[in-house]
Amino acid sequence: MTTEKGGIIGRPLKLASLIAYQEGAVVSRTLIDKKVGTITVFAFAEGEGLSEHTAPFDAFVQIIDGAAEINIAGVVHQVEAGEIIIMPANQPHALRAPKQFKMLLVMIRA
Repeated sequence: MTTEKGGIIGRPLKLASLIAYQEGAVVSRTLIDKKVGTITVFAFAEGEGLSEHTAPFDAFVQIIDGAAEINIAGVVHQVEAGEIIIMPANQPHALRAPKQFKMLLVMIRA
């Protein structure tokens, strides 16, 4: 077992406990950052979000607490805890937190 990344490697952990909400902020914690992709957890405070942008790779999102409003190419999706959505490459997308939520983002760059 290794103690890299704050002791998260090589032991079971509760995904939602890896990040905490912060009032008025979007908080992120990168768990894996490799040339082939990243795995990041996010905590969005109520009313926060990420403005519309595009990415050159598909992005897998799993909501792990609460519910998110995810807009992909003009279509708004309500995604709740336990649900996933894949945001396709090169499509504009944005995220909004009507209430606080946490998510796991997996981006594969290959």
